[in-house]
Amino acid sequence: MTEEILNELVRLEKQHDIKILYAVESGSRAWGFASADSDWDVRYIYIHKLEWYLQIDAQRDNQEEILPNDIDLAGWELRKALRLFRKSNPPMLEWLRSPIVYLQKYSTAAQLRHLTAYYFNPKSCIYHYLHMAEGNFQSYLQKENVRVKKYFYVLRPILACDWIKNTNTMAPTEFHELLESQVDDHLVKEEILNLLDRKSRGDELSEEPKIQVLHDFLEAKILFYKEYVKTVSQTIQPDTTLLNALFINTLEEAWSLD
Repeated sequence: MTEEILNELVRLEKQHDIKILYAVESGSRAWGFASADSDWDVRYIYIHKLEWYLQIDAQRDNQEEILPNDIDLAGWELRKALRLFRKSNPPMLEWLRSPIVYLQKYSTAAQLRHLTAYYFNPKSCIYHYLHMAEGNFQSYLQKENVRVKKYFYVLRPILACDWIKNTNTMAPTEFHELLESQVDDHLVKEEILNLLDRKSRGDELSEEPKIQVLHDFLEAKILFYKEYVKTVSQTIQPDTTLLNALFINTLEEAWSLD
């Protein structure tokens, strides 16, 4: 599948006259709890030629395409990616930490990783993950019979909140690292490991009676973080000078501008 994905990235470059700077796997495959039938969620950052930026009208700054072979392609133009990075956007930060990298050209991604600590905003990231956890918890885990695979879509953001609270750094992408470092309760960890094992063996993990120990654990965590996040100091947003310089440097690197 990697070869197919790389071929699609080459096609996108030719079709849109762009350079793809960085392309990774996102979603369940990067998180480490994919099913056998999971899509390939390919996310990328791209840059246009200089002429594209020298127009008075606003241009589209993202691309999306779902292919018949279960490849889901989505990309952000570099300026959009940098604006989101400046805001400490968690999906953007996760892309930079994905364990599955399909393509990395030039120095852009490495420079962004280097700048992450400077632009990281723990309060906004906790809000993001808490909103995700609470939304999924309310949508999928309130009935007596639930789609048990949805536990992962609440567990991961909650454990990301734990990581940020405990380390004041961006949470890792991989679920196993979050699980091993943030869950001390033996019963909770045992239930999670059991679900992971079943999922890796191809069990459907469809509707089953809810797992009370996980339900109680998540409900308590959500209530805790709804109050905790109010106490986190708001980080002053750094200026844009470094990101402007990175953008200009990438234009020069990608298109060999004189």
